[in-house]
Amino acid sequence: MVLEGMELIAITVVIGLFFVVFKQFGAWEPLTLDESSDCELELSTVRHQPEGLEQLQVQTQFTKKELQSLYRGFKNECPSGLVDEETFKNIYSQFFPQGDATTYAHFLFNAFDMDRNGSIRFEDFVIGLSVLLRGSETEKLRWAFNLYDINKDGYITKEEMLAIMTSIYDMMGRYTSPSVRDVDPSEHVDKFFQKMDRNRDGVVTIDEFIETCQKDENIMASMQLFENVI
Repeated sequence: MVLEGMELIAITVVIGLFFVVFKQFGAWEPLTLDESSDCELELSTVRHQPEGLEQLQVQTQFTKKELQSLYRGFKNECPSGLVDEETFKNIYSQFFPQGDATTYAHFLFNAFDMDRNGSIRFEDFVIGLSVLLRGSETEKLRWAFNLYDINKDGYITKEEMLAIMTSIYDMMGRYTSPSVRDVDPSEHVDKFFQKMDRNRDGVVTIDEFIETCQKDENIMASMQLFENVI
């Protein structure tokens, strides 16, 4: 059984729209040797000092040079070393001027803000980026599940999926043909649960989510789209 239409968008939009943030914060430009040395010194000049690059190498799949380059782009956009939710929302609004990306950006911000302190650190950014770019299929799907599980109780409810789906409609609805605004979001949520909720208990578990996605060729293909971006 294949997930179609907005059900597929609801899964793959996590990765595709993540690169809006990546392009803004992680300008992937080659560093000269002088810049590489300066990057280490700059770590002590920001309000939030990220963990050592060696530790981030262990936590991610990036090399030291790649982390230095990412940090340079991140610091250029966020000199304090932290991204608050308002800044995050403003970035998304630039890319969706005809829609309203506020709610989706809120959900995505919460997925990155791992310690729930109201800001995204460089560590949060590169760990999420590492998963979405170089993680396994299962790791990427777990990250997506965490986004949809709004209250972080280990289950996706219809209410949570409706909130996510509606936020995607608000952000992208005018750009689809036919417009998704002509269809009730709850209809797509019902279809999503028909396919995902295997035991019909009214919620989707992480195992159900991963198993269903892994059986869908379109979703699995989308997981590979950005592996060679950097």
